[in-house]
Amino acid sequence: MPPKTASAFACSECGWTTAKWVGRCGECHAWGTVDVAGGSSRTGRTSAGPVSSPAVPIAEVTATEAAAMGSGIPELDRVLGGGVVPGAVMLMAGEPGVGKSTLLLEVAARWARAGRRTLYVSGEESAAQVRLRAERTGALADELFLAAETDLGGLLTHIDAVKPSLLIVDSVQTIGSASVDGVPGGVTQVREVAATVIGRAKAEGIATLLVGHVTKDGSVAGPRVLEHLVDVVLQFEGDRTSRLRLLRATKNRFGPVDEIGCFDLVDAGIVEVPDPTGLFVSRHESPVAGTCVTVTMEGRRPLLAEVQALTVAATTPSPRRSSSGLDSSRVSMLLAVLSKTGVSLGNQDVYTASVGGARLHEPAVDLAVALAVISAAGGSPLPGGLVAIGEVGLAGEVRPVRGLEARLREAARIGFTHAIVPTGTESLDRVGLKVLRTGDLAAALRALP
Repeated sequence: MPPKTASAFACSECGWTTAKWVGRCGECHAWGTVDVAGGSSRTGRTSAGPVSSPAVPIAEVTATEAAAMGSGIPELDRVLGGGVVPGAVMLMAGEPGVGKSTLLLEVAARWARAGRRTLYVSGEESAAQVRLRAERTGALADELFLAAETDLGGLLTHIDAVKPSLLIVDSVQTIGSASVDGVPGGVTQVREVAATVIGRAKAEGIATLLVGHVTKDGSVAGPRVLEHLVDVVLQFEGDRTSRLRLLRATKNRFGPVDEIGCFDLVDAGIVEVPDPTGLFVSRHESPVAGTCVTVTMEGRRPLLAEVQALTVAATTPSPRRSSSGLDSSRVSMLLAVLSKTGVSLGNQDVYTASVGGARLHEPAVDLAVALAVISAAGGSPLPGGLVAIGEVGLAGEVRPVRGLEARLREAARIGFTHAIVPTGTESLDRVGLKVLRTGDLAAALRALP
């Protein structure tokens, strides 16, 4: 009598299994991703087979083949932890129109100008369209090969013919395989295409950059296993109203994940911004009420940013609270703390915003927001050359934040002379500016020069 097989159901996003069908995955909570995984038999056993290379002591393994090489773009190398590792597979995701293809075309051109063969495979544009963009951005190079392909078999043929050291696939959701069911971009197709490309990259030492689409909530589209298979996951972020673009790593097997790269989207393409502070701070000829400068941390990089506030008499029974570039819930909390400490805002409309499209969501900007609102409500400008850094609690206390010394050194480099920081922080005698310590908002106002 043949053994009984039990039907199993698996999630196509994360691989979670269950004995019966459910509409929502119990692990990643995605809807409609659980399907039959097929029968299984416990009688099968896998026998020993040949190995590709024998196991050796780890100290005898040579690491020269995994040495990182510069991509020609220092901001990208900073995010990757020093450069591109041969055989590494990187996945770059971002919203449509943020500049992914423009950046990768520039990476391909600079890699090729160093005498290293590059293959750029486009599944979304024709070769002529990519050629026009390359001509506009100055990304033409002799060692840069271009192909428009949507079939996985054709992609492998191009790799065999060109033999590149860098492969760029734009995008992985547009490539399809005839050996599996489904349409390009589906879960099964994306998994097959990614596994095949990754296998070829590892076997031949080809550094590979895959472009991935994103969903409505900003996560990488397709099966979650795609992010587990690749070595590096990059997020390319940017506001459509701002020229600044940020590149950050959410996964990196070869370096840190708290570095960011800054780029500027211009008419001629995309360029690096090694010092982006000026994009977030506006210089005034004379002090203006309702403005305060703070220093935020993007990864390991301190960036100066300006917070602005405006208060006007309310014309409705319910005063309006509006925020742009700031966490609206934290701003509402700060307004409540200010009201508790004696700042009258009950009959005032309060508008707060960041300069240059910066998104300031870390608690370290609380003190700057509070001082900007106080300045706007009183109509008195804050002293010039002042930065404020600190988290504000519900009792009005000012709490320490991480990386304070690096923040103050950056402010001193730009030319600021005074800083208001929380009490209880480390010694800051050599940061290059005068440090004023405060324990609460009332003390911060008294400490103003």
